[in-house]
Amino acid sequence: MKANKTYKWGMIGCGSVTELKSGPAYQKTEDFELVAVMRRDIAKAEDYAKRHQVPYFYDEADALINHPEIDAIYIATPPDSHEYYALKVAEAGKICCIEKPMAPSYEACSRINAAFEDRKLPLFVAYYRRSLPRFLQVKEWIDQNKIGTIRHIHWNFTKPPNDMDKSKSYNWRTDAEIAPGGYFDDLASHGLDLFVFMLGTVKSASGTSENKLGLYTAKDLVKGQWRHNSGVTGFGSWDFGADKREDVVKIYGNEGNITFSVFGEFPIVLERDEETTSLTIENPEHVQWYHVQNIKAHLSGGIWHSSTGETAMHTAWIMDRILQNKLEVINN
Repeated sequence: MKANKTYKWGMIGCGSVTELKSGPAYQKTEDFELVAVMRRDIAKAEDYAKRHQVPYFYDEADALINHPEIDAIYIATPPDSHEYYALKVAEAGKICCIEKPMAPSYEACSRINAAFEDRKLPLFVAYYRRSLPRFLQVKEWIDQNKIGTIRHIHWNFTKPPNDMDKSKSYNWRTDAEIAPGGYFDDLASHGLDLFVFMLGTVKSASGTSENKLGLYTAKDLVKGQWRHNSGVTGFGSWDFGADKREDVVKIYGNEGNITFSVFGEFPIVLERDEETTSLTIENPEHVQWYHVQNIKAHLSGGIWHSSTGETAMHTAWIMDRILQNKLEVINN
């Protein structure tokens, strides 16, 4: 890809995640332009386009994907439609970024990734935490051996049911047909992907999952364990029917430990040699800002983006193994 090229983006889906987290990042990135949006409800598509000064809006994906001015597509719909749209984007020969999780299953992720690899097209996935400064600082501590040899990582995440859950109102995030793991698919995917980024690929994974409260069809209690190729072991517990919210990750080394939150903007803490370093690193206004900046750098030949179809496919494999309640080993 040539540097200084202007990439014109189209966006499929313009729900809440695109209002502040992602959409403006594509608009404000140098040499990127958001020129079209699509939503099945044309009135909502038009409203988004007018509020965000986007020139074109559609209620059909094909019209946006095949727009002759558009170079790249950002898919921001629920995960059950990602494969359908992504294969159309690949067929049209265009660059793509897909919201996370990449698809509801490892097999679907594999088909998407293969379509783009076959056509040698760039494919990114919005695991934007890989690009956030607070997590890059954690990775830097790890890479600098600040806590010695890493032995284990533990993540405990809990949250109470929200009003939507309690009233049993429809929510695609808890519909087993769209997100089999429920909030696990939506939230745990961020952390598990981040752990691979920090500690390397995973060799084996297993878990247990169940629906304890019966508020929706998807799982609401998940426990998982995994082993990285480096030998680091991991354990996670995700309870979406708890009495309070908790989000604590701890990485244990033989010379210290690191503590942080995946979602809360709490300080990241390094403890070693009886000394504690606590850093508060705020996220940008548009949380996908650095992720989108790195897409631009990748396309310009400056760096290789850390979140691609291949890395997201590996994260999907880990999640599948945890949810399927069985142990499976992958040959990396």
